[in-house]
Amino acid sequence: MDIILKHFPDLTEIQIEQFSKLGELYAFWNAQINVISRKDIDDLYTRHVLHSLGIAKVQQFKPGSKVLDIGTGGGFPGIPLAILFPETHFYLVDSIGKKIKVVNEVVTALELKNVKAEVKRAEIVKEEFDFIVSRAVTKMEDFVKWTRGKIAKKQQHDLKNGILYLKGGDLTEELASFPNATLYNLTDYFKDAFFETKKVVHIPLKKR
Repeated sequence: MDIILKHFPDLTEIQIEQFSKLGELYAFWNAQINVISRKDIDDLYTRHVLHSLGIAKVQQFKPGSKVLDIGTGGGFPGIPLAILFPETHFYLVDSIGKKIKVVNEVVTALELKNVKAEVKRAEIVKEEFDFIVSRAVTKMEDFVKWTRGKIAKKQQHDLKNGILYLKGGDLTEELASFPNATLYNLTDYFKDAFFETKKVVHIPLKKR
């Protein structure tokens, strides 16, 4: 929890309480439904919570804006972002029911009123969003196909509406088809060795 406060020192008491509960909640639910690797559960706050919040270092979400988290798994990056931006609406989807069960249990325990989570394939989501976030669920070319028709036309953020994608490694080949992509190195914000190759990829998308 200290590492979250180090990088986000202006949290409210409610946010501090919600972030503090994440460790115990995920330890409990992960023992029953494995949604996080066993080796990672001890590093939850660095490898999952802070990693998710890397998106917030790139773009602060405005009140009333809408964010879709595709392939949320156990709730990352959606749940940490929903805690940080309580006035932004988050829709978390995953095709695996047991993962969404964990997400909904955590959302209920934290009393998050700005999160909806459902078992659903991304392709059948019909709503429109300011941003679509995810954490390395598939190659970018496939991911962009899943986002078609889901980007709102109205712009209200510094970055243009589109994708904010957490991914690591050398992305040169994967992003060759996306010349408008911008990469933000998370080492510019977080000094832990875990983030050495980690990035936030922003790809602006127009409504189609």
